[in-house]
Amino acid sequence: MRTTPHSLNRFCSTHFYFSLFIFATLLSSCSVQQRIARSAKARVLQAPALQTAHVGISIYDPASGKYLYNYQGDKYFVPASNTKIATCYAAMKYLGDSLVGLRYQTANGVTDIFPAGDPGFLHKDFAQQPVLDFLRNNQGKIRLAYTGKDNFEKFGSGWSWNDYNEYYMAERSLMPLFGNVFTVAFDSRDSLIIRPDLQDDMYRIPLWDETGSGRDIISRKKADLPTNFRIKRLPDMNTLVMYDARAAFTGQEIPVQNPDAFLPLYLSELLGEKFNPQASVLPGLQTKDLRKICSRPTDSLLKPLMHRSDNFFAEQSLLMVSNEKLGFMNDAAIIDTILKTDFKDLPQAPRWADGSGLSRYNLFTPQDFVMILHKMEKEFGMERIKAIFPTGGEGTISAYYKKDAGFIFGKTGTLSGVVAFSGFLYTKKGKLLLFSTLVNNHRSSATDVRKAIEKFLTGLREKY
Repeated sequence: MRTTPHSLNRFCSTHFYFSLFIFATLLSSCSVQQRIARSAKARVLQAPALQTAHVGISIYDPASGKYLYNYQGDKYFVPASNTKIATCYAAMKYLGDSLVGLRYQTANGVTDIFPAGDPGFLHKDFAQQPVLDFLRNNQGKIRLAYTGKDNFEKFGSGWSWNDYNEYYMAERSLMPLFGNVFTVAFDSRDSLIIRPDLQDDMYRIPLWDETGSGRDIISRKKADLPTNFRIKRLPDMNTLVMYDARAAFTGQEIPVQNPDAFLPLYLSELLGEKFNPQASVLPGLQTKDLRKICSRPTDSLLKPLMHRSDNFFAEQSLLMVSNEKLGFMNDAAIIDTILKTDFKDLPQAPRWADGSGLSRYNLFTPQDFVMILHKMEKEFGMERIKAIFPTGGEGTISAYYKKDAGFIFGKTGTLSGVVAFSGFLYTKKGKLLLFSTLVNNHRSSATDVRKAIEKFLTGLREKY
């Protein structure tokens, strides 16, 4: 083939414009990354609240499969409640459309019920109670039954023991009831009530008085009680103690001690002679062969889990995932399984200790969270994610991102010295970005740190 001056000029011209296009594209990409880096430096890294903190930031474009920005994105951080992102992924994948409230088998007029870890049984958030209806409508005897394979501690690995009295650290159990907390409040007749409370005097929840008027509180009328007080539970028993406080009492939720031991007492009172208090252990049984009662749509549990960062729902969700995937409840076993399967391709191998993020043993990187979010987007779709994750002005971000409601969806995380926020962001140009911001060892207020992160992310949305 003979090359003419005309064809040579045309080739040179085409090559020139192609090279110019590639150069412009690279320059544009480089420019975007540089601008994001400048914004992160000005709004986050140099913010007064974060001067002495450890910070990790990853911004990822799932359409191109490239990171737009990484600042210590491969470094490990304590993620606090961002751990719930991993738990939520597992629950979305393995719990199906509806939660299993319990499993059962019936023989010779006796129905053996097998706990399934569902935290919604008799919980105030859920008006409909299919499990309760099943128990009440059952014609024969009812007996608690176990396979003996379940194995987990009441507290997660690394939990702070002195928080045992706080509502956010309810004990994990095989078959929770009432969210595994006592609700203490004044009723409409100004009488201090405890729910759940057993009517049998032998098992009734004691309320002691340490405010100075004696130990046993006989009258629970508001007029006979001090105005300012709080309630604590003794560490190793279900005995509540009233003590002096600076503020007026407005109600409290206090974790039940050993709720699995409390369960048969309450079921006996609830079901009367129908309930057989003698539990049955059937070690060779496979729970997958049992009948099941579904309690509610799975996402009706995951939404409050993510919106209000519900630790108890998160822990029980992980136990339910274990029960469905492994056939027994063991948080350590299901974490190990997911790390070796679904999460085996994460950029850095996490140290995953619990379902809620209460444990400081948890260690994840910003890149880990970005990849878990990417898995969510690919496997479940953004419409389902939007229904579960809070957006601006909702849940734990009710005071943030209000102008960006519907365009930013994320999960917060907070412990002393820890602030985290990871999620999904739609830019003004309609591009979906995934982000993770993890801050450890700050000595400022969490509000100041969150405001710095908010400025950075809203700026990202505005410009890109």
